[in-house]
Amino acid sequence: MRPGTALHSRATLFMLGGVAMLVLNDTAAKWLLARYDPVQIAFLRSVLAMPILVVVVWISGGRAAFRSHSPGMHSVRGMLVLLATLAFFGSLRALSLAEATSLLFTAPIIVVVIAALFLKERVGPRSRASVLLGFAGVLIILRPGLEAFRPESLQALLAALLYAFIMISARWIDARDSLWTMTFHMTLSTGLFSTVGLFRPWPGMTGEDLGLFALMAVLGTGGAACISQAFRLAPANLIAPLDYTALLWASVAGWLVWGVVPGWPVYAGAAVIIVSGVVLMRARG
Repeated sequence: MRPGTALHSRATLFMLGGVAMLVLNDTAAKWLLARYDPVQIAFLRSVLAMPILVVVVWISGGRAAFRSHSPGMHSVRGMLVLLATLAFFGSLRALSLAEATSLLFTAPIIVVVIAALFLKERVGPRSRASVLLGFAGVLIILRPGLEAFRPESLQALLAALLYAFIMISARWIDARDSLWTMTFHMTLSTGLFSTVGLFRPWPGMTGEDLGLFALMAVLGTGGAACISQAFRLAPANLIAPLDYTALLWASVAGWLVWGVVPGWPVYAGAAVIIVSGVVLMRARG
């Protein structure tokens, strides 16, 4: 096996594993949402993830790795992450895991729109057509004006919009900040902002709940690390489309845990969005 092929194979495994871990993280969140407020879940996940990140950052670069050259931008991104998390968790209360996940697929498409409108980046005809196709997929899922439409779908789209801003904001992080420095400060900021959850009424926490919160911390941190490593080992246009396997994991998790199988509009709309995203990646790759 050629070295490049071996690296791409490893990158594929990292990406698939990372995506699956993040879907399991969302599955645990949806289960906990029956008893906890979204901001409480975000707070405990961040708090429990911090010890893991402290160890990883220390191993990766020692004390110097904790120092950021873009503290203000990390704070902004931490707030965006919290707002995106709250919007997505809010949608999970009413939507199936697969439906909410499908709507999140629009984030890369929204990035192109934001870059064109606010950053004045040139968008070619192929990219414009891909964006229109992606939003057609959204309409298939949402079915506005029909009885099947649910307002919570708009929360998932809001989460996608906020994730798009998170992606773009990475451009303004100082290049001297490592991946783990970025992750540490963003998680720290998210945890600090989510302390407002402490002032909301808390249900009696069970051992099972605590285990799920700890699992979310591990899965969220591990999933992000695996995906980051995948992008380090292979070109983005080869690895990024694997993110769409999240729909498979979300469908399986929703069926196994809640016995829910989404209707055909979710899969039809997701297929259109996926085609749009893949074409968009190729156009910009």
